Amino acid sequence: MSSSPLLNELIDALRCLPGVGAKTAQRMAFHVLERDRAGAKRLAEKLTAAAERIGNCTRCRTFSETALCPVCASSARDPQVLCIVETPADQMAIEQATGFRGRYFVLLGRLSPLDGLGPKELGLDLLAGRLGEGEVRELVIATNATVEGEATAHFVGQIARQAGVRATRLAHGVPLGGELEFVDRGTLAHAFGSRQILSE
Repeated sequence: MSSSPLLNELIDALRCLPGVGAKTAQRMAFHVLERDRAGAKRLAEKLTAAAERIGNCTRCRTFSETALCPVCASSARDPQVLCIVETPADQMAIEQATGFRGRYFVLLGRLSPLDGLGPKELGLDLLAGRLGEGEVRELVIATNATVEGEATAHFVGQIARQAGVRATRLAHGVPLGGELEFVDRGTLAHAFGSRQILSE
């Protein structure tokens, strides 16, 4: 504990970041106070602005400063293909790594009753309403390959079937350039069970 109550509060506040424990928070606090007070002020300003001005898109639920995010507002995007992701970070990963030109729906989590995350918290009623509009033809389910992610994918797939929308799932398996002896058992079992016929 420091002799400065404010420093103790700063260290405690920094612990809200993922993966930041007491020691890391202490190093961060000491760094900005000893070497980068201007950076600390800039960080504080941006954190305050982001917390006050960034909300959620009313259409897809991703982070946005406007009612409609740029992807939902873009006429260049294909409204017939909708990609379901768990988080805005997953959406960003797809945007950066693929040529996907459809639109998104961000669940902001995955089904996890123990954490209080059910269909309502994930906005699945909004998703069902969107599919009921008849514009979406394909639902690309890009939830993570975890137990909760698979359960969420199954639930979302049922919603798609009820709406008469074709649901597809991201392929999971052996990574490109990966060697079988180094692939974990769960991934290898999933890849083996999901094998496909080679095209002629």
